[in-house]
Amino acid sequence: MQVLARELIALQPEVILAQGTPISAALKQETSTIPVVFVGNVDPVGSGFVASLAQPGGNLTGFMSLEASITVKWLGMLKEIAPSLKRAALVSNPKTIPYDYFYRPGEAAAPALGIELVPGRVENVADIERFIESFARIPDGGLMFPPDTTTVVNRERIIALAAQYRLPAVYAFRAHVVAGGLMSYGTDFVDLFRLAASYVDRILRGDKPADLPVQVPVKYETVLNLKTAKALGLSVPDLLLVRADEVIE
Repeated sequence: MQVLARELIALQPEVILAQGTPISAALKQETSTIPVVFVGNVDPVGSGFVASLAQPGGNLTGFMSLEASITVKWLGMLKEIAPSLKRAALVSNPKTIPYDYFYRPGEAAAPALGIELVPGRVENVADIERFIESFARIPDGGLMFPPDTTTVVNRERIIALAAQYRLPAVYAFRAHVVAGGLMSYGTDFVDLFRLAASYVDRILRGDKPADLPVQVPVKYETVLNLKTAKALGLSVPDLLLVRADEVIE
């Protein structure tokens, strides 16, 4: 990413649209002047991309994909679909997302739900396989997957492992559920990119990224895969089913 970011900056574009935290970080290292509109970052302040959400203050601004409290929502969904749940693992790569940003709210909320939150810090598919295999040795567990490049590119293996060990899992992206995962709760990325286009337009018309506030997501979607739920022996509660924006049968 760093090599490609350097090549892109050398072309001197008027504005760059960047998806995700790792790409934004690579671009920030290469330029402090070319405007960058990011889409899908999760902790732009903690990552050092902006001074604050209201006043970014530099050459980066854009649209967050999820807020930290999303972990609490995922825990609740797992408990709702698997009432016997006692353990939940947050699985992602700390090198490609700010892991603690998601882990800390979950750690604070888990005891009230009768859940032990287990850290699942992984860097590659071998780590993922080892972790899930070890985690599954104790019953009544579930998995949570924040938005992370490592788990996205390995989603088919993750979904297969969740099925193999009969673990309910909740994901940040709809794509996981379409591929056979149990359920997802996350941002509507089509909506985010539509919004990002307006910022690109404003910058090309003369606005400064420093003055355009970072926006938090307002449109979320829940996707359920009933076929996967049945295979896991889970009964989907009516309330969860009613709240779903999309049901895959």
